[in-house]
Amino acid sequence: MSRTRHSPDPELSHRLTRRGMLGVAAGAGAAALLGAGAAPAAAASEPAAAPEPASASTKDRGRPVLPPGRLGIQLYSLRDKVAELGFAAVFAELERHGYDEVEFAGYTQGAAGPITVTQLSRLARHHGLRPIGSHVGYYASDPRAYTFAQNLDRVLDDAEALGLDHIGTASGPFRYGATVDAVKRAAEDFNAYGAAARARGMKFYQHNHAEEFSFAADQPQIRLYDVLLTETDPGLVHLEMDVYWAYVGQHRFSWRPDGTPAPFEPLDYVLRSPDRYPLFHVKDGERDDTARDGYRMVDVGDGDIDYKRFISAVNRTRRGRRDHHWQAEHDNPVDSFTFARKAGEHLHSLRENGC
Repeated sequence: MSRTRHSPDPELSHRLTRRGMLGVAAGAGAAALLGAGAAPAAAASEPAAAPEPASASTKDRGRPVLPPGRLGIQLYSLRDKVAELGFAAVFAELERHGYDEVEFAGYTQGAAGPITVTQLSRLARHHGLRPIGSHVGYYASDPRAYTFAQNLDRVLDDAEALGLDHIGTASGPFRYGATVDAVKRAAEDFNAYGAAARARGMKFYQHNHAEEFSFAADQPQIRLYDVLLTETDPGLVHLEMDVYWAYVGQHRFSWRPDGTPAPFEPLDYVLRSPDRYPLFHVKDGERDDTARDGYRMVDVGDGDIDYKRFISAVNRTRRGRRDHHWQAEHDNPVDSFTFARKAGEHLHSLRENGC
């Protein structure tokens, strides 16, 4: 079958190369990072992580991998309990399990009775929880929709009332399609939302799924995530890496459509530009090479993604233990309270240097 060949965008290719984002090489070998069942396309050399600070010594060995005050949870994981019991009961449960932060995915989630965002903020803080971020839709056809494109001021008003430092979207940059120019247009939108958020003292962020790591429909040698990173202003648009979906992307998109290898290591994106990644989703997967995604989602701690290694590498970047936030998540847990307890226990149990 013949293939239609598209001329590459020389300006974009230059900027991708200049920023070091095109063809990010595999860093921490997947076999080491994820376990023995890792995708062979991703196996390569160790990533160049920043060295430990000079003050680090043997007395630091065994300190918690998770920085203090940084255990969060994406409330989408607990939407069934919010609908059944309300936010107060859910926040009380999270407080019992030592959570520090919450990330919203809607401000009602079926909760019984009305609640304002100001009341929601006070309720979270009453239980020792800091609202850290929120997922809002990117765009919709309904002009009244609660999205960045349709109601930017209202979205930012609510984020301010909640006292959020971050406000973002879990929508992909596919509003205009999956070509290079389409993602460039989405990047322009994100830059505009980022400027509006920064004017109010907040950071706008985008949360990935697997498809961001696919290749442009018109220029299949270019990964769309690289276009997004190159075309967005680092001072205006930040990223929340969903680590699980990034490794699914590694499994699905380490080969270009023409069959040539294009391995990449998700952790390398962070280590190259750690300031762009204030937030992370800690979601776990059990390796399954028979599945399209290469993983089956499981509770944090029950899977093969090595979060001890991943978080430790991020910690070793400049201000790494201060500037990043880790939100546990499971899209469809068997029991969401059990998931929250297990995730918290596992992440708190991780220690550096094998201890």
